[in-house]
Amino acid sequence: MKVLVLGGYGLIGEAVLGRLIEDGHDVVGLGRDVRDARRRKPGAEWIAADMSRLLAAADWARLLAGVEAIVNAAGALQDGPRDHLDAIHRRSVAALVTACEQVGVRRLVQISAIGADLKSENAFFRTKAEGDRAVESSSLDWTILRPGLVIAPAAYGGTALLRALAAFPYFVPAVLSDRPIQTLSVADVADAVSRAVGGSLARGQIIDVVEERARPLGAVLLEFRAWLGLPKAAVVAMPAIVGWLAGMVADGLGLLGWRSPLRSAALAALDRGVTGNPKPWVEIIGRPPQPLEATLAAMPAHVQERWFARLWLLKPIVFAVLSVFWLVSGIVGLVQQDVAADILISRGLPDFLARGMVLAGSVADIVVGAAVVVRPFARSALMAMIAITLLYLAAAAALAPDLWLDPLGAIVKAVPTLCLVLVALAILEER
Repeated sequence: MKVLVLGGYGLIGEAVLGRLIEDGHDVVGLGRDVRDARRRKPGAEWIAADMSRLLAAADWARLLAGVEAIVNAAGALQDGPRDHLDAIHRRSVAALVTACEQVGVRRLVQISAIGADLKSENAFFRTKAEGDRAVESSSLDWTILRPGLVIAPAAYGGTALLRALAAFPYFVPAVLSDRPIQTLSVADVADAVSRAVGGSLARGQIIDVVEERARPLGAVLLEFRAWLGLPKAAVVAMPAIVGWLAGMVADGLGLLGWRSPLRSAALAALDRGVTGNPKPWVEIIGRPPQPLEATLAAMPAHVQERWFARLWLLKPIVFAVLSVFWLVSGIVGLVQQDVAADILISRGLPDFLARGMVLAGSVADIVVGAAVVVRPFARSALMAMIAITLLYLAAAAALAPDLWLDPLGAIVKAVPTLCLVLVALAILEER
């Protein structure tokens, strides 16, 4: 069977895609940027397309040739420069349903979310429910799956945050630590999708897919800490103001293209708890989904997991430090332009050339310092920082080698700064 998986390289989508390939299906993955996905999952065909732009049935029709089933694992948490919830969750899904009815694709598996509700004030849950409604009202053989907090070997979004908080030194900080959570292994999600695609589930069902027992968020974090192999530590409940401030900062970063799981939409979702009714799914499969302990035991943690967990919380600090350093460097260069130019003039450079070099360098520092915190420009800014630093070091060696011996280490300090840029490049990727 030819199956189209929307969001095929996401946390859930990638696991689903892999399971369907194992099942022997001819799988096509769809996403906005599929270059990395083609390398990671060469067994699938890949289509580069932005669902938020596929808003008419005709837009989908050309992508459905030969397709017999569709799995929608695409979604976004909150509106931002790269994400438009209404377009992704509602309008594109409605257009897809119409296209399926027109071209004869019968089977659709919609991966929704626990808490999807048409009356919700949270745009994520409301638009998810609106997409579900478009699926429910169709003539297709549809299944809607609503998983709990999905745990996977891959770390992205909320699951990355869980790892990071669990690895916090000496104690485990948590906002809303008493909220109930039901987790689920990504393998169980993939199994549910496999059953739906294979036709072993009765059509027209909305199914919560969650572990049987809910536990407080604090307990989830302690399970993750034990999984990481770290010493026992107490969960310290953070005041609500901490979560509010973190949400404000994360929302601001969201406007710059960074998809933080601490955004206000995620905190609102956590505040209501992540719980569902496991009984219908248990009755279908004849066993309970594996609990969190078994999920974690099935993916043993090694040193790379601890590295990631510790670096994840340091990532925003790394980028903030680099941004401030380069911005301040550029501003100081502009303010102290005469002093900086005099150093070059004293080494034999003409006045106009010395002042031009200082001005160009200062402007370049400010530009890259501002650009590095804008996600679409971050990689280019980091590469520019490397080039500029190497140019500074080369110029110092050629024009003022004595500055290498300056007791304040003005030139020598550029080397660790360069190393921090390399670290930022290494941890830039989100998935």
